[in-house]
Amino acid sequence: MIRSFFGIDKNPFSIDSVTLLSHQQDVYDILKVHCQQGGLCLLLGQPGTGKSVIKDALKQNTDKKMVIVSVARSLHTYINTIKLLCQAFSIDHEGSFFKCEKRLVEQTFNLHREGKMLVTIIDDAHLMDMDTLRRLRLLFEDFPKNHNLILVGQPELLNNMSLRIYDDIKSRVTYSTILLKLNPEQMNEFILNQLDLSCLAHNIFTDDALSLIVRSTDGFLRRARNLCLSCLLEAVRSRKKSIDLDIVNRVLIQPHWRVDNDIEYL
Repeated sequence: MIRSFFGIDKNPFSIDSVTLLSHQQDVYDILKVHCQQGGLCLLLGQPGTGKSVIKDALKQNTDKKMVIVSVARSLHTYINTIKLLCQAFSIDHEGSFFKCEKRLVEQTFNLHREGKMLVTIIDDAHLMDMDTLRRLRLLFEDFPKNHNLILVGQPELLNNMSLRIYDDIKSRVTYSTILLKLNPEQMNEFILNQLDLSCLAHNIFTDDALSLIVRSTDGFLRRARNLCLSCLLEAVRSRKKSIDLDIVNRVLIQPHWRVDNDIEYL
């Protein structure tokens, strides 16, 4: 609907077409180095700060020498997590978890002998039981030394690792970073960059409307994407080619954009 109304070929603010901002590119470059050498990396941040963007960039820009597998369902038990890893490595996951572990180790060494570099990404790792993570750590000790494990999650994962009983995990971390919220200049750059990618003119948002969007998103990329898309949809509904303060305010009046104090008195 948006593409038809504005006469463009690409979906605006699409996750598939997101380009890395400068600070995300720095993190991406460091992770690529660790993917070549092996290690344990922590990619942390509050929801909407851009962790998934970096994770997807790693998966999309891999080459023939690198095998990247990703597990997103981190609430599972250790046994089910092992089966998910088997599926990700395209090997049989039937039988006991001992047999699954053996197949995983054999597969990783087969790939290693082929000259492949191995990267395992566990998303939402802060939801994983720490004992499960410890058992995975012990399993990965048997993987080739160039294997890199990337744990993607919220900062509370680092707090959990700070407990003395989990020193065996924390002491193996080779790189960690916490993605912070974007400042207004970075957020403005992100929005304009997304407009360029979808071939929309910068003036589709008036200056006042763009400023309000930047303030309302509070530095979170996901909020910016959702708010801009909602404004574009509202513009289509109103049959307007330009997004002004009126359109942005019509979106912001929705309950999920209201602050808690406002909702209490509705």
